Amino acid sequence: MNVEKARFNMIEQQIRPWKVLDDEILNLMSSVPRELFVPDAYKALAFADIAIPLSDERHLLHPKEEGRLLQEIKPERHEKVLVVGSATGYVAALLASFANEVYAVDSNSDYVDVSVKYFSKLNIHNITVSCSDPSQGLETQAPFDVIVVLGSMQVLSEVLKKQMKVGGRMFCILGQEPTMEAVLITRQSDDQWHETGLFELLTPSIPNAPEAEKFHF
Repeated sequence: MNVEKARFNMIEQQIRPWKVLDDEILNLMSSVPRELFVPDAYKALAFADIAIPLSDERHLLHPKEEGRLLQEIKPERHEKVLVVGSATGYVAALLASFANEVYAVDSNSDYVDVSVKYFSKLNIHNITVSCSDPSQGLETQAPFDVIVVLGSMQVLSEVLKKQMKVGGRMFCILGQEPTMEAVLITRQSDDQWHETGLFELLTPSIPNAPEAEKFHF
């Protein structure tokens, strides 16, 4: 099967059936070459309905999960976005097509280098990539209209939620195996946040993710 046919099948057999119906998102995912951002050992599976392993026990999300993420959080043209645990940069590249500016943070220098290389190749110039602890977000550029956390956390990060603008929103994955859920967090005021469950999603944690308090009896 050729690459374009595989890409078409990814859209029509995985992403669209998962209730991703925004034509702008579907067209974008048809045009941004996902295969560039997949490790060499898994290039043949770039369009498969799997969580592709990375080198440090993390995974890329399934294509359909990336599509739903975009649909739930879709930035507007004036907005500033933070991608936490950006890995090889595919989701950041997608978000950059909608947002004014994107900041991507990852602690793996190899992923940062790959991201920068392919953003340049694709002429994406509104992404700034930082190699630092993703669990700390990027305080120097806060607050953000949109935050996307590409990895799980046992509990919502106090650090990250305070880097949202009032009126801003965050996509994150909360819980512990075997029960995790993608959620949308909206900041309603200086001291109020609202959480909406979206769909079940299992994925490894971001580096240094906050953990739930352990109870001792």
